[in-house]
Amino acid sequence: MQEKRQKESERDMKKESEFPFDRARRVTPNETQKFREAISEQFGIQLRKRGRPVKNQEDKYEPISIRIHPEALAWAKEEAQNRGIGYQTVINEVLLERITVNSRES
Repeated sequence: MQEKRQKESERDMKKESEFPFDRARRVTPNETQKFREAISEQFGIQLRKRGRPVKNQEDKYEPISIRIHPEALAWAKEEAQNRGIGYQTVINEVLLERITVNSRES
């Protein structure tokens, strides 16, 4: 009996993997918009946009490469873990705070 179940399970697994992924295509932005409109029309709800919100030009960060002392990096990573945020955010906050302090002193 157990052997029969195992064969059925193996057969079902084969069926799941038979999808022709090589013939699949991406949904176009136009199709996505039509889906959203149809859902809104049929169910009376507005779907939220997914993904990261778009930032203003002045809010965008510039990607850089920087060398930091290992102790400073370890502190930033530990602080980030304690606060539940990214270590780069911690480094950025410290630098921005320093800029604010220096501008007050001038």
